[in-house]
Amino acid sequence: MKIATLDIGGTSIKTGRFQEGKLAEVREYDTDAKLGGDHVIKKAIEILEGFPEIDRIGISTAGQVDSKAGKIRYANSNIPGYTGMEIKKILEEKFKVPVAVENDVNAAAIGEAVFGAGRDISHFLCLTYGTGVGGAIVIDRQIYTGHRFCAGEFGAMVVHASDRNPKEDMFSGCYERYASTTALVKKALQVDETLKNGRIIFSRLEEEKVKKIVEEWILEIIYGLTTLIHIFNPTCVVLGGGIMGQTYVIKRIQELLYDNIMPSFHEVMIKQAELGNTAGLLGAAQCALEIGDEK
Repeated sequence: MKIATLDIGGTSIKTGRFQEGKLAEVREYDTDAKLGGDHVIKKAIEILEGFPEIDRIGISTAGQVDSKAGKIRYANSNIPGYTGMEIKKILEEKFKVPVAVENDVNAAAIGEAVFGAGRDISHFLCLTYGTGVGGAIVIDRQIYTGHRFCAGEFGAMVVHASDRNPKEDMFSGCYERYASTTALVKKALQVDETLKNGRIIFSRLEEEKVKKIVEEWILEIIYGLTTLIHIFNPTCVVLGGGIMGQTYVIKRIQELLYDNIMPSFHEVMIKQAELGNTAGLLGAAQCALEIGDEK
């Protein structure tokens, strides 16, 4: 079975071909998310038109996803006009093949559960740090979706109540405003306008001012993880997103976390996601395989 798989994020759209259990032809395109949801879907269609002879389509995407209907229930301002987008319907009408649509972090968690860091673990949390902070809950190797497919919005945890102003910004005072890669870069730019992305920041980690920024950001990550671990008592927490490819970040989280959680929770493992930027692609492909089986 040939599956075209897309991972639609706020910054980039990753694509690949999944066949016989392997992912190939991985490419990446700018999302141009600020141009809106209609633009993003048109771009996705253009990319998919470049895949000949596909049997299924698997979509991993930012936003809250009704995975049964294949519809965006809610998307924040990272992709304007994306809320309500009926991705499954649009793509099935266009390409005449079954389409699976899943939230990006849920898809990444499925990818890690089947192919990566969670393959031997039945209960774990998965968090990705990028444009925002996403979360997924895996219980008995299944995604827990909550009442209306919205569970796992870890980025919306209120961690700085004094900054809260939901009428102007629903995510004000929330975890992703302080622990995302976007938050790290924003803080770094206030100190030095040349610190424009994570790669530059970590290439200059020996500078005292840069290291201080990174250490403060890591503490923000720790505080959110502390809350989640105390609530869910997971066997493991899998941390993904491009920034988590930095060995320094994972090492410092592992060093600092246990001083912040009760001793009875110290058995929790902190693992770096193994699949990198392909986790969502592989998870979306797995979802497409399962839809195919159901049909």
